[in-house]
Amino acid sequence: MIPNITRGSRMRGLITYLAGPGRHNEHADQHVVAGDEWTELRFMDAGLDRPTVAQLAEHLDAAVTTSGRPMKGGHVWHCSLAISKQDGTLSDDEWNRIAHEFIRKMGFDDAEGTKAPCMWTAIRHGLSGQEGNGNDHIHIAVNLIRADGTKAWIHNDYRRAQQACRELEKSHGLEELGNDRTRAATRGWQPGEREAQARRRARAKLHYESPSISWGSLPVEERKRLIAAQLQADQPRHRLARQIRAAAARSRTEAEFVRRLRSQGVLIRPRYAQGTRRVVTGYSVAERPVWGESPVWYGGGTIARDLRLPRLRLGWADSLAASAEAADEWDAALRNRRAVHPRRGEQAPMPKTVAREMARLNDRLRAVDPADRATWAHVAHETAGALSSWSRSIEPVPGPIAEAAREVSRSAQTYAKPARPPHQVRSTMVDAALAFAASLDSDNPRMMQAVMYRQLFKTVAAIQQAMQARNDAYLARITLEQERGNLMAVARTLPAVPAPARRRAQPRDPVTALVQAGRPTPVADAVEQEINKHLNRPRTTRAAGHIQGKEH
Repeated sequence: MIPNITRGSRMRGLITYLAGPGRHNEHADQHVVAGDEWTELRFMDAGLDRPTVAQLAEHLDAAVTTSGRPMKGGHVWHCSLAISKQDGTLSDDEWNRIAHEFIRKMGFDDAEGTKAPCMWTAIRHGLSGQEGNGNDHIHIAVNLIRADGTKAWIHNDYRRAQQACRELEKSHGLEELGNDRTRAATRGWQPGEREAQARRRARAKLHYESPSISWGSLPVEERKRLIAAQLQADQPRHRLARQIRAAAARSRTEAEFVRRLRSQGVLIRPRYAQGTRRVVTGYSVAERPVWGESPVWYGGGTIARDLRLPRLRLGWADSLAASAEAADEWDAALRNRRAVHPRRGEQAPMPKTVAREMARLNDRLRAVDPADRATWAHVAHETAGALSSWSRSIEPVPGPIAEAAREVSRSAQTYAKPARPPHQVRSTMVDAALAFAASLDSDNPRMMQAVMYRQLFKTVAAIQQAMQARNDAYLARITLEQERGNLMAVARTLPAVPAPARRRAQPRDPVTALVQAGRPTPVADAVEQEINKHLNRPRTTRAAGHIQGKEH
């Protein structure tokens, strides 16, 4: 729902225009749908001819006429409320409820008897547009001088109107038009976007199954029921994303990816190039259905752009032997047969070795230009894969680690055709994914995870700093929220990391100083200091100094 606010001082001129034919004769069936008590009693069922319009304007302006108090900017407050075209048309009764709730949320009512109410009316005159094929909407006209001569409070009325519309959209089952849609490639991971996506799909299903029934004609509760059912049906999409990321992060070849995904219980089938059964161009996945149901298939690219097969192949070995092995495994998956080339589980690297590799990777990332979106997208993709692998190992139900993986992966969603990722990024994160998965077999799994987690967190912080340096404020903000929220919550569950007591040169990093002093450092404290350090750091890194210079 979109509010559009204007101010003026001529109530009769506004009402005359709203009740008239419009500038291009686009107004039709003009009538009052809501208002204060006297407006609804006297004008709800009355035709808006010239004498009636004059009486309505005189009633609305009575407080100004009686008190004679002027108001800076004008006492006439006008706001149009328009719903999405996809929501169809609402009934007069529903618009009446929306108008009254909007007036109450804006504070123009009597505030439960503590103030005199404002005089107001809501007029409806068909769809917008010269051809009458636009959005359903109403116009609300309010006299800001209350009946007792006091003035209504309109501070931040634009912001409060937007907030009121967001609440009305949810309570009345309307499409949420206020969401940030600047990141369409994130496939429904923005706040409120899952509900908006479910609403679009529920509306499309209704149109396909019952063409004679419009979405706008359904009662609000029925819309909410259909949206809730669609949300429930869409849940496998998010679980499958975690499983695909974990399998891809642990795999060094395409054939290994197919085997790992199948071992997780995921149904997978290839999409072949036309005229051949050896060239795979894409894939679809589905959860194993319960008895008697059919599987629901999702294309890899519809789950997330960085999970398309051409994108995943950039991180795997490319050779004739590897391609032939992958083709055999795809064929076995399609025919629901056993793996053609089963392999024994490889030895996972030691966590301390992985932590050292990740530390070297973090050092190299400092020299990467923040404007190099391709490289940072690969880093985000691989880091999200390592987090997903960890989540698959210790979270029976997706929890804070899975949520952190999903949010970090948003930085990997790009439309441009990516290049092959740097070798060290890929190899380091594969080792991390394998080490996280194998840590449960160790004598102290939480300690092994804590050793690697601190370096993985620094990688996430580097991604956030790169986005901030290139002025990608939206993704930088949500990544920082993950650092403060889910990642910090995970850090609090990990034990302190002991370090050998050896004297070295005094480092600049206070966390490293504690470790070198031989004292155990709680991971949560180290992560919190890392967050504070990045919050106090300038917006651009040393490698991005030239970007800042151009802006200033």
